Amino acid sequence: MHRGIRPTRTGGGLGRLFGALLVALSLAVGIAADGAAATSRLPQFLAKLNPSDIVPGADRFGPPQGEPPIAPVYKGDTLGGYAYLTSDFVNTVGYSGKPIHVVVGLDLEGTIIGAKLVDHHEPIVLIGIPERKVVDFIAGYVGFNPLKAAISGKTAPEVDIVSGATVTVLVIGESLTRSAARVARTLGLGGAAAEGPAAPQPVRRVDPQAGEITDWQTLLGEGSVRRLHLSIGDVNEAFAASGNPEAARRPEPGDPEKTFIDLYVALVSQPAIGRSLLGEAEYDALASRLKPHQHAILVAGTGIYSFKGSSYVRGGIFDRIQVVQELETIRFRDRLHRRVAALAAEGAPEFKEIGIFIIPGQTEFNPAEPWRLQLLVQRAIGALDKAFITFDLAYTLPDRYLRVESPPPTAITPAPAERQQVGAAADDGATGVGPLPEESAEPPLWERIWRSKVVSIGILLAMILGLTFIFFFQDFLVKRPVLFDRLRLAFLAVTLFWLGWVAQAQLSVVNVLAFANALRTEFQWSSFLMDPLIFILWFAVAAALLFWGRGPFCGWLCPFGALQELANRVAKRFGVPQVKVPWGLHERLWPIKYILFLVLFGVSLGSLALAERLAEVEPFKTAIILRFMREWWFVAFALALLGAGLFIERFFCRYLCPLGAALAIPGRLRMFDWLKRYKECGNPCMRCHNECPVQAIHPEGHINPNECISCLHCQLLYYHDQKCPVMIQRRIKREKRAALSSPSMKPVGPGTDEARVTRNGARRPAESAPAAPDR
Repeated sequence: MHRGIRPTRTGGGLGRLFGALLVALSLAVGIAADGAAATSRLPQFLAKLNPSDIVPGADRFGPPQGEPPIAPVYKGDTLGGYAYLTSDFVNTVGYSGKPIHVVVGLDLEGTIIGAKLVDHHEPIVLIGIPERKVVDFIAGYVGFNPLKAAISGKTAPEVDIVSGATVTVLVIGESLTRSAARVARTLGLGGAAAEGPAAPQPVRRVDPQAGEITDWQTLLGEGSVRRLHLSIGDVNEAFAASGNPEAARRPEPGDPEKTFIDLYVALVSQPAIGRSLLGEAEYDALASRLKPHQHAILVAGTGIYSFKGSSYVRGGIFDRIQVVQELETIRFRDRLHRRVAALAAEGAPEFKEIGIFIIPGQTEFNPAEPWRLQLLVQRAIGALDKAFITFDLAYTLPDRYLRVESPPPTAITPAPAERQQVGAAADDGATGVGPLPEESAEPPLWERIWRSKVVSIGILLAMILGLTFIFFFQDFLVKRPVLFDRLRLAFLAVTLFWLGWVAQAQLSVVNVLAFANALRTEFQWSSFLMDPLIFILWFAVAAALLFWGRGPFCGWLCPFGALQELANRVAKRFGVPQVKVPWGLHERLWPIKYILFLVLFGVSLGSLALAERLAEVEPFKTAIILRFMREWWFVAFALALLGAGLFIERFFCRYLCPLGAALAIPGRLRMFDWLKRYKECGNPCMRCHNECPVQAIHPEGHINPNECISCLHCQLLYYHDQKCPVMIQRRIKREKRAALSSPSMKPVGPGTDEARVTRNGARRPAESAPAAPDR
C-alpha cells in the first residue's frame, strides 16, 4: 500500500560516479593549487591596468622584481616610479576576512601618486556602499609621502570615513600608509635616504624590572594611566567645528556637562603596571599569551558611549579605537581582546567596560616611544549615513619604567643609487628588491578566526545536529502534528533571527560562483575557511544533497526562506487570501530560476565581479545581511518579493531563486527517497498536491525533488487519519473491528446470563428483555 525509504532512481549509479569524480577533481585542484597560493597577484593585476592610472604620464610597466615584487613604471625610457600591491607588504584583511588588494604607485621621492582598488570581497561594498565612495577615499591619500611625514612629525591624511564601511576603509587607509613606508625604505626613496645614515642614537626600551605594585592614584598621578574625559558638550562642539552641517544639526541630547565617555589607557605588558591594575592571576594569564617583545594595553571606559561598539561581534574588528604611532596604525581584532571584570588597583573606580588589547606581532610598535589611542566617535546623520570625528589620548610611558641601551652597530647598507637600480636594470632581469624582514610567526588567519567564533560555531553545529535528528526521526514527529508544527516554527525563528540577522550566515549564489571561479584559477582552501559559519553551512549542504537534496537548506536553514514562510504564516492568520497558481502556469514559471542561474554562471566565467553585482536578483543581502538598511530601490525590491509571498507562499523560492536552482542540479544525485507515498496518491487522492506549500507534488502524485523544500507537510498528511483517505479508511476499519470486538456487540441468546445493553446505555438482565414492539 505504501512505498517507504528507498534508493532513488534519479541520477543512477552513473550520476553518483560523476559526482564522486567531480569531488575528487575539486580536491585535486585544491591540493595542486596550494603551492601557487603564496605567489603574488601583482603581475595579474598589472596586466589589466593602464600604467597612467598608477603613475601619471606612464606608458608601460617593467617586469616585477624581487620578493615581494615591485614593478618599475616608465614614461618612455625614463623611470617614473614604482608599482606594488599592498597585500604583498602588509596585512590587508578586511571585514570579509579576505585581503583587500590595492595597486599603489610611488614616485622617486616615495610619494603616493596613484592607487587603484583592484580586487576585494567586502560584502558592504559589493552590495551596500557604492564603490565610488571607496575610490574617493583612496584618492585622498594621493600626494602623501610617509617618509617626509615621519621626519616632520605629521600623520597620515585625515580622509573622510565612508559611512557604513568603517572597517573596510580603515584597513585600506592603514595599508596604504604602512606599505608605502615599507616600500620607500626598501628602495631607498626620498631625499632623506641620500643624506646617509644618521649618527647612532641611544635606544630606549621598556624595563620589565622597574617599578612596584602601587595604587590607582599613584598610577594616574605618575602618568602610567592616562585619561581622556569628554562631555556631551565637548562632542557637540567638536562636530559643530568639523564643518559637517548635518552632524551639527543633530547634537547629542542631554545635559552638556554629562559624561559622554571617560576613557583610560595604560601599558599593562610592563609587569609593575600590569600587576597593579590586573592583579597577579590576571597578569600571569596575559603574560602567558604574549610572545617575546609583544605588548598589550588596557582600555577602560564609562559613560554613554562605548569604545568597543558592536561591530566586532559580527566582523571581529573593533572600529572605534586604534593605536597610532608615527605612520603605524594598529587596529584590534576580537582574537586579540580579553575582557576584564574589574581593576585590581586599590582605589580604582568601577568601569562600564574594560578590555585588554594585545598589539599584533607584525606591527612596528615601540611602547618606549610616544603613541596615542585614537577614539572614533560616530553620529548618525541619516538612515544610512554617519559622520565621524576622532579624539586622541596621548600616552608616554614614564621614564622610571624605561632603560637606555647603547645603540647597535651600524649596518653597511647599499647606497641609494645602487638600490634604485631595480628600475634601471629591470629590462636586464636584475633583482633590486630583497625580502622584507620575516614577521613573527602566528597561526593562519582562518584558524584565528575559527577560534574567535567558537560559540557561534557551536550553535550552528547544534542546529545542524537538531535538523539531522528531525529528518532521521521524521516518522515519529509527523505523527504528532501539533508538536511538529511548533518545532518547525521554532527552528525557522532561530534560522531567521540568529543565523540570519545576528550571525549573518546567509548562503548566496555568489558563493557558488566564487567556488567555481576558484577551481579554474587559483583555488585556496584558506579563502573558503575565512568564514567558519558559511564554510560549515556549505559542508552540511553538500552532505544533505547526497541524502535529501536541496530541501534541508532551502526549507530549514535559509534565513530568507524562513522570513518568507513566517511572513506568510502571519498573513494567513490575518486572513490574507492565498493564490493557487494554476499547474500549467506553475510549470512554466519555475524554470526561470534555472535560467537566472545559468546566466549568472555564464557571466562569471568572463567577469566574477559583474556576476556578483547581477546576483542582486537575490534579496538576501538587503533583507538579511543589511537588515533593510539600504537604498530605497533595493528595499522596495525585497519588500515586493516578500509582498508576493504573502499571497503565494515562498514566491521567490519557487520561481526566482538562483541558489535554489544551483542546489537542485547536484541534488538529483541523492541516494534515497525519504518521503513516503501511497499508490493512491494522485489517483484518486490529490490532497498532497493541493496542500503542498510550494506545489512540488505533481497532480499524478509524484514529488518533484528539484522543487521540494522538505517541509514534511506531505508526510504529516501521510499519517493523518482525519485528512488522508488511505488513513481514514484504515481508521474506519480499525474502529469497526474495535466495535465488533466490544462486549456490547456480543450476541445474547435465550438461556444465557449475558446482560443486554439498551439504547440509552442501561444494562438489564437478558431474561427481562422486552419483545420487539408491534409495527
